[in-house]
Amino acid sequence: MTGEPALGPEREHHERLYGGFAQEHFAKPAVRALRRHLVGHVLRATGVDRASRVLSLGCGIGDTELLLAPHVGEVVGVDLAPAAVRQATEDAARAGVPNARFLEGTVPGLPLEPGSFDLVLAIFFLHHLADGPLAALPGALARLLRPGGRVWSLDPSRRRLSGALGRLLVPRLMRRYQSPDERELDPRATARLFEAVGFRAATRFHDFLSTPMAGLFPSWRLGWRAARALDDLLVRVPGLRLFSSDFELLARLTAR
Repeated sequence: MTGEPALGPEREHHERLYGGFAQEHFAKPAVRALRRHLVGHVLRATGVDRASRVLSLGCGIGDTELLLAPHVGEVVGVDLAPAAVRQATEDAARAGVPNARFLEGTVPGLPLEPGSFDLVLAIFFLHHLADGPLAALPGALARLLRPGGRVWSLDPSRRRLSGALGRLLVPRLMRRYQSPDERELDPRATARLFEAVGFRAATRFHDFLSTPMAGLFPSWRLGWRAARALDDLLVRVPGLRLFSSDFELLARLTAR
């Protein structure tokens, strides 16, 4: 959401990521289970259906978007990494998914029709934006959404316990996954950015263990499922849930 120079380090990091490691990693069983879980959760949380148009920011190689496509009218994925967009486009053609297309760039520079989307997805995307672009994003998304349209995002929480443990115990792995400019976000402060431009926004904590588990043990599907079941209990515990790994935001456009 920024000018070309500011996108340089992010683009370079994700071009390397999606040009090699990510394609193999994202195909592993626990990661696929995580992605399928996210798709089911998004469908339940947002109410989109086969008539809905979905815009996905930071879509990467489109693994989540291709799982979502059969349940909606159209998915448009956007990513700044050319390697990711090429791979997503090839995978959509190979899988015979005609209602998913992928664009290289950022929202302000792409030919996206105002008021044409029912849902904007931002899965592990907002935390890559600096303060200025992050503050400007909700207004840009409001222009792309139909009245009553929704934004659903998932990002690392500022108080997450898993981040502190990861930096202490597996710093090399953390650096492999994390880009130079990303950071953790405060859930309530993020919601206020959307509320300031006419959204009704709410946040909830999403997980403690299951997303980190997919990163650490990507082939261990049963381990991921056990972690997800435990997460469903932990995120309901007052006090403890404040230290969750990730939080989700659901924002509904109520004014233009």
